[in-house]
Amino acid sequence: MMIKTALALGGNLGDVVAAFKTAVQKLEAAGMININISSFCRTTPVGCASGTPDFMNAALTGNWPGSAEELFAVCQEIERESGRAAVHGINTPRTLDIDIILFGDRIIRSDTLQIPHPRAAQRLFVIAPLAEIAPDMIFPDTGKNVSDILKSL
Repeated sequence: MMIKTALALGGNLGDVVAAFKTAVQKLEAAGMININISSFCRTTPVGCASGTPDFMNAALTGNWPGSAEELFAVCQEIERESGRAAVHGINTPRTLDIDIILFGDRIIRSDTLQIPHPRAAQRLFVIAPLAEIAPDMIFPDTGKNVSDILKSL
């Protein structure tokens, strides 16, 4: 069974555009199909230390054949392969960050995974790119679609 999934991509170290393109290839190789990626946008860091370089952000949607936990593991591996340390601080510079924003209509709250992503609906750098490619996707915890969330930001 394929699950429509939304991911957020971000990075601010190295060749971020190349890291995004490689991430898409690796997601496809891991089984994701029908991938649609937003345009890339440069954003000012939010909640980061002074002097942190600007981020490049994008969103993608695709259909995933496995569990959310399996997708999470694939995303973490792709991050590590891009040069991101397995153990890292919050809001620190990174080569690549991949967050699962939505996983179908599922709400998952575990020690390792929070879906929908708990801060996604408050982050313009997540919602604006996602609205470009999936304005009608619903956040199951609020019942609001991406387009309505963007209007509220």
